[in-house]
Amino acid sequence: MSATAALGIAPAPAPISDAFRSTMRRFPATVTVISACRNGADHGMTATAVTSLSMDPPSLIICLNNRTYLHDMLLEVPEFAVSILTDRQAAVSEGFSGKIAPERRFDAADWVRHERGMMVLGTAHASVVCRRMGAVPYGTHTIFIGQVVDTRHSENTIALMYENSKYCAPQHALPASQN
Repeated sequence: MSATAALGIAPAPAPISDAFRSTMRRFPATVTVISACRNGADHGMTATAVTSLSMDPPSLIICLNNRTYLHDMLLEVPEFAVSILTDRQAAVSEGFSGKIAPERRFDAADWVRHERGMMVLGTAHASVVCRRMGAVPYGTHTIFIGQVVDTRHSENTIALMYENSKYCAPQHALPASQN
């Protein structure tokens, strides 16, 4: 029995699945690399399904496909990091999306080992280190809840975004009075 069936979730009919996929491609998302370390081995992958959850306690959620190696790691390790890439780090995103072998991904760019053990991108737009507080399976993914234990950000960079299969950067909207 599949995990989806075990949770009582009926698979979506193809037409709504296709329409949903097409719609979600138009949701701009911040590009991140999620990283963890297990038994001295580092691993990371690009992800866009990351968002804040609560300010009290400070926390965020990440959603990972349950067929990924990082998913299995996060079920075992107590902490993980989220590095938000800058608009000049599309190559980092591509490398962590599979264009670089997992054991070589941290060789490029400015990765540093955080005092809690995992790698964090030193030149990231922002980074957040979290303690895993929960893991909620749903369909093909698991929602990981992380309570923030450390954070840093840059005032001088622009976040990398992804929309409709393309990298982009945010532009500030004009105030309504100027439209």
